[in-house]
Amino acid sequence: MPVITSPEWSGSEHGGRRYTAFAINVERLKPWHTLTGRQHFYLDRDWMQELGEALPVYRPPLNMHRLFGEPEETGGTAVSVRYLTPHSKWSIHSEYQDNLLMLALSRGGPDLWMSPADADLIGVRDNDWVEAVNRNGVVVARAVVSQKMPRGTVYMYHAKDRVVDVPKSEISGLRGGIHNSLTRLLLKPTHLIGGYAQMSFAFNYLGPTGNQRDEVTVIRRRSQTVEY
Repeated sequence: MPVITSPEWSGSEHGGRRYTAFAINVERLKPWHTLTGRQHFYLDRDWMQELGEALPVYRPPLNMHRLFGEPEETGGTAVSVRYLTPHSKWSIHSEYQDNLLMLALSRGGPDLWMSPADADLIGVRDNDWVEAVNRNGVVVARAVVSQKMPRGTVYMYHAKDRVVDVPKSEISGLRGGIHNSLTRLLLKPTHLIGGYAQMSFAFNYLGPTGNQRDEVTVIRRRSQTVEY
């Protein structure tokens, strides 16, 4: 199936060739969309220099408690965690539409991955129903209790199918939300650099970071009797 061609995602899929990023830049010597036409590692824009981001740097997560009053303490019935929404292997980006065997597999309803330590704090077992809520919204999902998750952080893989197993929330009384119900768009000053080669608006993302995924939520174990 053909896909959108852009300066970043480009390449022909004809003749059995796989989709390839930056193919026209490498193979046809088309300049990159930067000031010099080459790949950039150092950014000499004055804003980037002033903010200390002329070179790639590590920025710790934002303190959402101080910024927005998000819950910081963990009680006996709820746990406050950092909420991340990584790309999913089993949803819109990977539907296996050309494979009948994969299409026959149900991807199920929404789930939320959490560590055994966090699950133990609120009496949650694997596959229990939980609700995650913050100032943006609420999500109802089944818990996936996994050793792969570090304490204090949860995953909700994005863009899950919502055709089955999406019950109503006990908190809102509405259908139990999606992965983005708990997120918000946060802008950095560097996002406001406009008309400066690669540091300009691009469709789909206010790059170059995913800081809208810096979010905090409270998770609690809800009634295991759900209503749809």
